[in-house]
Amino acid sequence: MAFARATGKHRRPSRLTRKSATIAGVAALTTSGVVGGLSAPAMAAESSAALDDTGINQAVSVGDSLAEQIDAQAAAQEKAAAKAAAKKKAEEHAEAARKAEAKRKAAEKAKKEREAKERAAREAERKRLNSYTAPVAGSYISTGYQTGGALWSSGSHSGVDFHAGSGTSVVAVGSGTVVEAGWGGAYGNNIVIKMNDGTYTQYGHLSSIGVSVGQTVTPGQQIGLSGSTGNSTGPHLHFEARTSPEYGSDIDPVAYLRSHGVNV
Repeated sequence: MAFARATGKHRRPSRLTRKSATIAGVAALTTSGVVGGLSAPAMAAESSAALDDTGINQAVSVGDSLAEQIDAQAAAQEKAAAKAAAKKKAEEHAEAARKAEAKRKAAEKAKKEREAKERAAREAERKRLNSYTAPVAGSYISTGYQTGGALWSSGSHSGVDFHAGSGTSVVAVGSGTVVEAGWGGAYGNNIVIKMNDGTYTQYGHLSSIGVSVGQTVTPGQQIGLSGSTGNSTGPHLHFEARTSPEYGSDIDPVAYLRSHGVNV
């Protein structure tokens, strides 16, 4: 047999309605402070059951757990960020140190290269100053040493003659100091140089003189121009090698130049 459902104001409240009312009542009593004086087991049990049934306890528990997870995640992110910053700073320091070391090495290398070039330049200059050259470039000997004849007061040639037209450049054969520069009688305009090795060289019959007494000269430096002054039959350079600045101390000029590496 079926029974008719109760309707109207006499309808019994549903279970959900009762629970909602109970929860609302508990909240109101709690706010007013009354619930503190009520400790009936039935009310506590019903309130607990109501909270469980509605899921409020579960929501609070999940909320707390989620907050903890968010805090933990934030802390982990902060820790990771700090670690990344420290790593970046360390890498920047390492890069700065690497650049500084590379700069130091480059400066040291440049210094060594500069010092090597300076040493090479000094060595080259030393060799140049100790070198010898022919008194007239590209010339040849037209009259040899000790050639006899009436042209020479001593009866023989005290030096050698280099073929050279008037005005040809005449250079010092090596490093030394000018001890005579001017008229030399039969030699015409002449220059005498005391060489660094203690010997002397003479250049005669010049058309002009370009150095003065006391001046230092180096190998290949122009000292005058060839000519035909003094006792001369035509333009040429008279060249002598001597053991002293005085006439009569002559030595073989060809052997002298060859002993110093000059090909004549």
